[in-house]
Amino acid sequence: MSPQDRVRRNEEIRISPLRVINEKGEQAGVIERDEALRMAKAAGLDLVEVQADLRPPLVKIMDFGKFRYEQSKRKNAAKKTQKQNETKEIRLGRSVKIDQHDVALRLQQARKFLLEGYKVNFVQRFRGREMAHPDIGQGRLDQIAKNLEDVAQVQTHPKMNGRQMTMLLNPDKRKIDAIKRQEEKDKRRAEQAATPPPTEDAGGSPAPDAVSEDTAAPDRATSTGESPAAERGASPQ
Repeated sequence: MSPQDRVRRNEEIRISPLRVINEKGEQAGVIERDEALRMAKAAGLDLVEVQADLRPPLVKIMDFGKFRYEQSKRKNAAKKTQKQNETKEIRLGRSVKIDQHDVALRLQQARKFLLEGYKVNFVQRFRGREMAHPDIGQGRLDQIAKNLEDVAQVQTHPKMNGRQMTMLLNPDKRKIDAIKRQEEKDKRRAEQAATPPPTEDAGGSPAPDAVSEDTAAPDRATSTGESPAAERGASPQ
């Protein structure tokens, strides 16, 4: 947890008095710290500092675990909104003469951005006489859109803007969610396959071919047709 995210609660709060909001969301007034702590403990909740820069500081009696959870949800929602509004730019070299290997690397980078929720703006530049052949750049951008259609949809089709052609792709949330669900399933299957099968307990039954020596001895004697006593010899007279 970063220092700016640190929230003081209960005995960590040192300043007194405090402006208190009770568990019902009502103003309880300015109260000494120890009395506010007693109120929080009586309610089975925490005393949480919500505005440290005020004098006296503003505190609230609440469930701290629930407070952190709601705070985390708001933070994640803000990050998601930021990504949706942020665009990553990928340039396809300084001219249309770009190696296919370099195009493949840029495709991988674009796929990563799209899976993370960013929009991607492709830029194809033209130099000199290449301006007479915009179809080369458009063909390349159309192919890129096709290669990424499993995670993206075209928001702005290829269009010329001065000496460059641009195309804007949006992440396709429905398709991306389906990919992530499948990845989770594959991960669980792999974990289950890697788990060794249960072994028999040490106190289990012995294997069928594990016969004790005492058990086998009478069988050998019987097979010769003699009694165990005869095999040992007659007793002396």
